[in-house]
Parts: sequence; C-alpha cells; structure tokens
Amino acid sequence: MSPIYLDNNATTPLFPEVMHCMTDTWATAFANPGSQHSYGREARRVLEDSRESIAEILHADASEVIFTSGGTESINMAIHGFTFGRTGTIAITAGEHPATLMACERARQNGWQITTIPVDDQGRLEESQFPNMPWNDIKLVCVILAHNETGVIQNVEQLAKQCRENGVALLLDAVQAVGKIPVDFQKLGATALAFGAHKFHGPRGIGGLLLKRGVKLPPFLEGGHQEHGRRAGTEPVPLIAGMAKALQLLAEDSATRGERIRVLRDQLQQELVRRCSPVVVHGANADRLMNTLSIAFLGIPGEAMLVNLHLAQVACSLGSTCASGSAQAAPSLLAMGLHPEVCKSSVRFSLAIQNSTEDMTEAANRIAAVVGRIRGESSKS
Repeated sequence: MSPIYLDNNATTPLFPEVMHCMTDTWATAFANPGSQHSYGREARRVLEDSRESIAEILHADASEVIFTSGGTESINMAIHGFTFGRTGTIAITAGEHPATLMACERARQNGWQITTIPVDDQGRLEESQFPNMPWNDIKLVCVILAHNETGVIQNVEQLAKQCRENGVALLLDAVQAVGKIPVDFQKLGATALAFGAHKFHGPRGIGGLLLKRGVKLPPFLEGGHQEHGRRAGTEPVPLIAGMAKALQLLAEDSATRGERIRVLRDQLQQELVRRCSPVVVHGANADRLMNTLSIAFLGIPGEAMLVNLHLAQVACSLGSTCASGSAQAAPSLLAMGLHPEVCKSSVRFSLAIQNSTEDMTEAANRIAAVVGRIRGESSKS
C-alpha cells in the first residue's frame, strides 16, 4: 500500500529545484554575509538578491523584508515589538494559531487586555461588529489571513481601513497564505505580515516578517547588527536562497498550479460527501485555500480517524500541528458555532502539487473504508 501525503498545511516536501539551489549556494555563497572579503560579498549579493525577489513577489519594498527562522518567530517578533513597554488591548480572531495566542498571552501577563473579533458560521470575520470594537483601547490587531485548519481566507480590507483610521497596527499571519494565494503587502494594508518557507515547498528553519517602511520595533533577538539591527544572528544564506527559489517557482504559474490543486481537493471532497455522509465540510461556503479540506465525520472521534488513517497509509491531521495532542475541540471551529462533538469529529486533509487524481481516488477509497468500518463497529456495540 503506497502512502498518500495529505498533510501539506503542516509542512510541504521540498521542490527539487529548491534543493539544487541551496546546494549550489552552500558551495558558492557559504561565507558570512557580514564579512568584507570577496567570499562575504558574494554571500551578501545572494542574500540581497533573494530579499529583492521575495519583496517583488509579495509587493513589498526590499527594506521591509526581515528574515527570521520561520512563521512562529515572525509572529512572536511582531507581537513582542508592538507590545513591548506599552499596555493596551490586542484584538484577535477566535482560533488564531498557537504562535499568536501564546504570544498574546505573554503580553496579557504583562498588563495587556485581549478582545476577540467574532466570526460567522463559515469562519469569516463579522464585519458588522468592527464599529463596536473598543478602538480607543486597541493598539494591535492580529488576524490569520488564511486559516491553517479550515483554509478559510479572510477579507481584511474593511478591518485594515478601521485600523488605519484609528492608528492601530495590523499583524497578518500569512503563513498558510504565502505561496498558495496572491499576497500583496501594499494592498492588504497591514503593518506587518508573517510567512514561513516550509509551507510552500521551501526549507524549514527560514521565514520572514514584512514590516511596513518607517515602522520601528524593538528587536526580539539581540546581539548583532544583522537585518539592519532588527533581528540579530548571521543570516542563513542558503536557506534564504531556497525560500526565494520556492516562491519564484510558485509565482511563475500560480494560477495553473492553484486550479489543479483545487480540482483535486474538490474531487476528494465530493467523494467523501457522497460516500461517508453524514459529514460536515467546514467553511464550504467561504473563500478557502484551494488545497484545504476540513471535514467532520459525524459520530466518529477525530483521534480514531487519525489512528486508522495512519494504518491505511493516509497522512492527515486533526488541525494545527502546533496544537496536536489536545483532546479539546478546536477553538476555530467552536467560534463558528459548531457543536463540540462535531468539532472533535473533524479531520484536515491538505493537498499540494505532488498529489494526483489517482491519489484522490485511492485516498477516498481508504477513507470511506475506515469510516464504514468504525461506524459498523460502533453500531454493533
């Protein structure tokens, strides 16, 4: 039985071209980019070329790109910077990624208040509630642009407008969005935007924070002049080059790749709805990432599905890998008004370009067999 990998929101396999790019960079630009000799200058050239490439694709200025170790550090860096030495209120959406939730919790321990922006039954921001938010107290708004569990994509235009009018910083967690959907930093109107390479077929251990030009934050890491004093630590040039390469490859034919993955996701969704009902597809009527299917198999605990699908060689998850091990219902699903038992019956399948039509057919067969077996055993007992 060949394994089928459907957990790409957790991490994606490295593009071969990215591996080749990094291998070349390890050989030709291995030096410290802060060194003044010719080796260091070559590393600096690759570093800055990568920065400019990433900035161009994300519609940012190169000076707005700060390299970090990944999405988690980027989010922590931003929240630490916006809250350090101040107090006020942070507004977040229900079901934010644990990186955001825990960083905000640390701020709360230091005197900040936290308020929640409600979402509707599809997981979309309730725009009608924006005027009722305590804007006089809010100093920072954090929103996950594309949800890692449901795939729901937020329209942040009105929220960004409210933030501008009230002089409030807006942080977007775009870790699941970058590389999957077009991301335009200028048009989004965010103050900061976090991303990580391993979500779009780049290497683990590298990511970035876009920080609006003119905005200065106290550094999260200190000890060096790197990244114009905004993030200390020698830049890992081969990883950065790999991240830039992955983003370039995706940008070259993003529409074609995206549509192909959407067709595969819809194929799997239709088969599971047809063969495994009763089911609930989360965010089915919202704008979703083309690769994400969050679905509840009613009456079956998600943990049981996960164990049995592991045995059936289908790799998937219950949602955020960073929150795995919790038997609690996902806060993002509860915020959508779903019954806790429906939330606990939910499984996430996330696809990528390496998946095929044959994968979807075989995955549907294995998943349907697991569902039938568990429900059959349950009815007998």
